[in-house]
This record gives sequence, C-alpha cells and structure tokens, in this order.
Amino acid sequence: MNPIRVALSNDYHVVLAGVATVLAPYSDEVEVVEITSEPTMSEPVDVILYDTFGRLPAEDEKLERIVAENSARVVVYSWDAYPPDAAREHGAAGYIHKGLPPEELVTAIVAIAHGDYTESAPAEDAGEDAGMPTWPGQEFGLTARESEMLTFIARGLTNEQIAARAFLSINTVKTYIRTGYRRIGVRTRAQAVRWALMNGFEPD
Repeated sequence: MNPIRVALSNDYHVVLAGVATVLAPYSDEVEVVEITSEPTMSEPVDVILYDTFGRLPAEDEKLERIVAENSARVVVYSWDAYPPDAAREHGAAGYIHKGLPPEELVTAIVAIAHGDYTESAPAEDAGEDAGMPTWPGQEFGLTARESEMLTFIARGLTNEQIAARAFLSINTVKTYIRTGYRRIGVRTRAQAVRWALMNGFEPD
C-alpha cells in the first residue's frame, strides 16, 4: 500500500519540525508532505495532524477552519487538557493522545486514516513530555506544559482565562506558571511576556 499522506499543522514551526522528525523513520507508512501554520493545505493529503500546542480548546476557530477548508481527515494531537470531546465539537475526525511512542503514533495515524477507530489509546505510564517532539523553550529547561502556559501569557490571557479555556484548575495554571518563571529567571508577567517574545514564542 502507498503510505498515508500527512500534513502537519501548528502555529509554531519548531513544534512542526519536531513532529516531522519523529515521523521521518516511518515514511513507508506515513509520508509528511506538508508542514504549515495555514488553515488550508496546498497539497492533497489523507490526514492533517493538528498539534494543539499553544491552542485553547474552548475557542479554536483555527481547527474549525481547517476542518471546513480541507477534505482530509483532521486528527487532533494533544494532551488531555485539550479533550477529545472538544476536538469532536470542532469537527475533528480523530484524536491521538500525546505521549505515545513514535511507532504507536504512526499506528494511530494509519488506523484513523483507514477509519478503523477515531481515538487512540492514552499513553500508558508516560509523563506529559514523554515521546514529545521539541517545543519552544525546551532548550531552557521548560516542560511542554510550562512552555504552553507562556504562549498563553504572551498572547495576553489572564490566569483565569487560561484556566477557563483550557479546562484546567486555576491552581494548576498557577503552578505551571510559577515553575516556568523560576526556570527562565523572571518574576513578573511583564518580564515573562518580554522573555517569551524574545525566545521563539511568537506564532508563525
């Protein structure tokens, strides 16, 4: 069989490059033919793998546009903070849990492309960063979740807005932000925004 043609979609090139690197050894099963931050694909593909890094599930107009403007199956690739129900409400045809090892990620993409199922199994005994591609701020020691909180802060969201829109508790949001601040050596929100914009947290 021909490999499944896949487009990768996210707002951050570093995230897309990381996912592409993870999938590269499996080109006989999944062929990455496009990497884009745009909602409309320029290449005919079977699956659009939509990485939700930096996106909020409660108001994801971009995902809705991707679904509306393309004929391919749109598959959300995310943590539980962007739950499968939210992905389905926005029109996604499938959902893959982050944290799966690469071979299981590839298996899930192929299965969803063939209509065998719509949601992968959750990753077993894996931390939120296990098996994950590169994200902005990783080189500074930020975890993926801490990094994601910084993207929301850089976009001007308050802690309360992040909590409500990401379906997280306010205490969880504050914990990620506090540990993230400590890792990058800032104390105030203004300092965090300035640091973020200087270190790759501006979306493509």
